[in-house]
Amino acid sequence: MTPRSPAAVLVLLVAALCSRTWAGGLVNEDVKRVVDLSTHLAKISAEVVLSNQGSSAVSSFILAVEQELAPHLAYIGASVKGDEEDDGTLDLQQTTVQGNSGEFYKVQLPSSLSPGAQLKVKVEMTFSHVLMPFPSHITQAERQLVVFQGNHYLYSPYPTRSQTTKVRLASKTVESYTKLGSPNKNDDVIEYGPFRDVAAFSEDTMKIHYENNSPFLTISSITRIIEVSHWGNIAVEETIDLRHTGAMLKGPFSRYDYQRQSDSGISSVKSFKTILPASAQDVYYRDEIGNISTSHLQVLDDSVEVEIRPRFPLFGGWKTHYIIGYNLPSYEYLYTLGDQYALKMRLIDHVYDDQVIDSMTVKIIMPEGAKNIHVDTPYKIDRQPNQLHYTYLDTFGRPVLVATKNNLVEQHIQDVVVHYNFNKILMLQEPLLVVGAFYILFFTVIIYVRLDFAITKDPAAEVRMKVASITEQVLTLVNKRLGLYRHMDEVVNRYKQSRDTGALNSGRKTLDADHRALTNEISSLQARLKAEGSDLAEKVGEVQKLDGQVKELVSRSCQEAERLVAGKVKKEAYIESDKTLASKRQELIGRIDSLLDAL
Repeated sequence: MTPRSPAAVLVLLVAALCSRTWAGGLVNEDVKRVVDLSTHLAKISAEVVLSNQGSSAVSSFILAVEQELAPHLAYIGASVKGDEEDDGTLDLQQTTVQGNSGEFYKVQLPSSLSPGAQLKVKVEMTFSHVLMPFPSHITQAERQLVVFQGNHYLYSPYPTRSQTTKVRLASKTVESYTKLGSPNKNDDVIEYGPFRDVAAFSEDTMKIHYENNSPFLTISSITRIIEVSHWGNIAVEETIDLRHTGAMLKGPFSRYDYQRQSDSGISSVKSFKTILPASAQDVYYRDEIGNISTSHLQVLDDSVEVEIRPRFPLFGGWKTHYIIGYNLPSYEYLYTLGDQYALKMRLIDHVYDDQVIDSMTVKIIMPEGAKNIHVDTPYKIDRQPNQLHYTYLDTFGRPVLVATKNNLVEQHIQDVVVHYNFNKILMLQEPLLVVGAFYILFFTVIIYVRLDFAITKDPAAEVRMKVASITEQVLTLVNKRLGLYRHMDEVVNRYKQSRDTGALNSGRKTLDADHRALTNEISSLQARLKAEGSDLAEKVGEVQKLDGQVKELVSRSCQEAERLVAGKVKKEAYIESDKTLASKRQELIGRIDSLLDAL
């Protein structure tokens, strides 16, 4: 340690006595501190052996953060250190210490620390935006240098007997670093200490200027929307604004050099990996232009990895905007007991390694009808007024929980639990709405078709409708009568083969009876057309006359077949006669079809 003046020593002694008075006799017997600067975050961890040198038991202790670093503190945590692993995370609550600058946190011990007893505690802190690029602008071919400015000592309200600090850098290249206590540098590690008898609240500037080309990515803002459905699906969508907060690009960007030289733009970011839950499906990744096809998705046993590759590499000062979304099965995250439900999901997810989120907004869209909503969060968040969200078949809207928080890191990837009540009978609401809508539609169509909304009746229209109905019946009966002739042809053909005169006579009687009945019905319909004053009655009369001729030709065909079977006519003469009769009949049927088309 560097020598101090007598006045400085006196000030430190007074500070130590004052701190000992309010600190309850706690002393940091041994501190092993690690400052990890290998990424764009500053991760400071310390293993502290606390000793109670007072006369009474102590149930809590104080963690302190320097005034310069406090605005950048993203996460702070403490746990009791056992022989092999952490025994448990301790509760922290922000507090104040009179007469001292910085931020202070009161840590509650799992059990009181008796006088003379010791306890090993592990402290972790993560700071964002403390590594400042220097120079602040670099060309595409240059490497990125950053400056970290911190404290050689553990900033603590308790005196420290012995302390060591190990700084882990991102590379071996170091431009300069402070030399307090003749530190030892070995590749990318600088070791300070041990420092002996360090007074409480001691500060001594540690400044390191070194090369760091790790991705300096920062999420400026992220809006995470979680839509919960009781029909088996949870839809998640994240809208992300991402920027590169490293040294800004100076000069033009050459894609040719970037692709040809492996070290060109070494501090830029081509891609990064986003980790989604293992059950994620229907993943999409797009921006304002549309789907970004350069991304890759890999399904693993315990997660789904998405390689996010923007449309262009990100250099310092550059930014991008994109949307990523996916679906999750609700049975993995939604728990129920009667009408009580609990949704357990991560408040934020893993976007990229060593992520930093400046501003986060989470919107949880609950099912319509959810009430008595209560949220349990692992850390403090800022709740905004609830909103309403309307989608298909909603009537009074779905409640939306809105929460915001700033300065988040990977330690904030923790579960949030939303408790609410929901009446299962409300799940019938949407199907009933669909059924009701179709019912109303069909009922309206029935009313529109069946009812006459005209103010006055149109006699001519009624006559036309009657005539059209009678004509339709005539067409049906005529076609049925023509079908009788085809059936009789089949009877005659069978007779010529079997020579069964009884079958022929039976078929002839059936033809005569059916033909007579159909002809009478058509005549009746013809009379109705005459009564309506329609000129179609004459056409129906012509059809009747032509049909009589067709009937006569069919009878002659039967007689010729009988003569053939009886041997009264030769086969050649029969064939010629049958051909002539068929030709005449076809001509008559053609004339009947023409009249039917005119009806």
